[in-house]
Amino acid sequence: MRGLLATSIGVTCAAALALPLTPPASAATARPASAAEAAPSGTARATSPDTPVTSSLSDPSLSDHPAHPALPDLPDLPDVPALPDLPGSTQSLPLTALARDRALGGAATDQGLPRRDVRHFSLLGVVWDDPAAELHGRVQVRTRTSDTGAWSGWQDVETHNADHGADPGTPESASGRVRGATAPLWVGDSDGVEIRVHPDTERRTEETVTAALLPSGLRLELVDPGSAPPEHVPAGPPRSRTLTTGSGPAGTRDALDPPGAATEKTAETAETATAAEAGEGAEGVEPGEGVEAGEGAEEAEEVEGAEGAEPAAMTAMTAEATAASAANAALAPLGATQIPALDRLGTERELLALRGAELTPAQRAKPYIGPRPSIVTRRGWGADEKLREKKFVYTTKVKAAFVHHTASGNSYKCSQAPSVIRGIYRYHVRSMGWRDIGYNFLVDKCGKIYEGRAGGVAKPVLGAHTLGFNTNSMGIAVLGTFTSAKPTTATVNAVARLTAWKLGLFGANPKGKTYLKSGGGNLYGKGKNVRLNVISGHRDGFATECPGRQLYGKLGSARSTAARFQGR
Repeated sequence: MRGLLATSIGVTCAAALALPLTPPASAATARPASAAEAAPSGTARATSPDTPVTSSLSDPSLSDHPAHPALPDLPDLPDVPALPDLPGSTQSLPLTALARDRALGGAATDQGLPRRDVRHFSLLGVVWDDPAAELHGRVQVRTRTSDTGAWSGWQDVETHNADHGADPGTPESASGRVRGATAPLWVGDSDGVEIRVHPDTERRTEETVTAALLPSGLRLELVDPGSAPPEHVPAGPPRSRTLTTGSGPAGTRDALDPPGAATEKTAETAETATAAEAGEGAEGVEPGEGVEAGEGAEEAEEVEGAEGAEPAAMTAMTAEATAASAANAALAPLGATQIPALDRLGTERELLALRGAELTPAQRAKPYIGPRPSIVTRRGWGADEKLREKKFVYTTKVKAAFVHHTASGNSYKCSQAPSVIRGIYRYHVRSMGWRDIGYNFLVDKCGKIYEGRAGGVAKPVLGAHTLGFNTNSMGIAVLGTFTSAKPTTATVNAVARLTAWKLGLFGANPKGKTYLKSGGGNLYGKGKNVRLNVISGHRDGFATECPGRQLYGKLGSARSTAARFQGR
């Protein structure tokens, strides 16, 4: 392994020395290629992905441009100076005054940005300084498609997003990095934008007449989700702890590891990562705080096309990627892009291997658990593991599942779902200041299930999805907006399959009720024990429209189907 690592590092240095010191002449005029779903091929990462973009992309002569729907189209601004493609980056643009109100002594009301060229992006949102402040008003954007150069019509951005997040008073909430934010909006590969934010002046009172109508520090975040992961990535060293119906008896060596499959280095890595599981503490406590899985693992850069180098798919993972993958070591080989589905017998045997000591005799004799569904891992959807905090934080158990919609729109294709998730991930971490993506799982319109917050899909990872009820629960986000649009049958079935399995690991009945203690919110005060459906919508724990009327109406069907999958 060390020899292999040295080879990779040596090739990296050799490849770096072979690179030209100046870009080719054609790079000065070519517009950057789309990074939405292109495989990486020697692309450059921004030196500082979150460096604010200021005057270089603005036109001061248009700063007083009014913001009204009937405005005529403006001519495009000159092209931005040519820049290399910057996959996985965020452009942060401060909003400026667009209109003023005489009743407020000339104070600014509407804020936004006139139409302009920007670097490629696919997802956007608006953030502000104070996470406790709410944006009461309307946010509208229009974007220019990179491929055709056509401008979209005005689109609304969902402003009510404070109901997602870490519970009040938790280390994640009190980190000092968290910002207020709208929901993200997926717009596809774009290179132009215009935005206007109009406050709800009907909320103005005599006491607030001189106060700011919008939160301070409004910024438009334009997120490039980065390149797709390479296809056909092998699953790393051939260590597999996946249980199948052909395995030996549960709990035996043959049931967990094929003979001779483990390497010394892989075993060492897995043992290091599983240290994050230790100390699942009392309810409301974050027992995983401070446990850094995979710290100190060796690292090598990928080099594609260099003579003598390993294929890119075979190069070593970073320490952070190794730790995230090793958290699923009981379910799939290290480096796997997908956790495979299991049949019922295989799932029951896996349950005995994972949690057998915690099961009652009745549960061991007849476990109620749905077959494990196929789950795309973080490596599978291309998570940049260096964005998140290293620590994995766990709660005690999973007593309930909260279903959400991302409110990011329904215009994505199923093949773009990994890009959408990478965009949401970067928005949650870099723009909103969370430790990782907030949801434990995500589901697309084709019914594919994706691993969310790192720490292991079979473990009680503490999320930031349902403000006040993140402890002892999990959050499932359906990609899309379901206020008026209906979710697909595949999506609802995927929610049922996922909850039947994950809730079954912890003995929960999808058709049942449970009690959760509120961490504080606008429906239930802190410390109140609340009786909820085991499968609930976000609005059951917080006064919000999430997960949208149409998706919320399908939760009864999801409960019944999940219970049937469990054999109830």
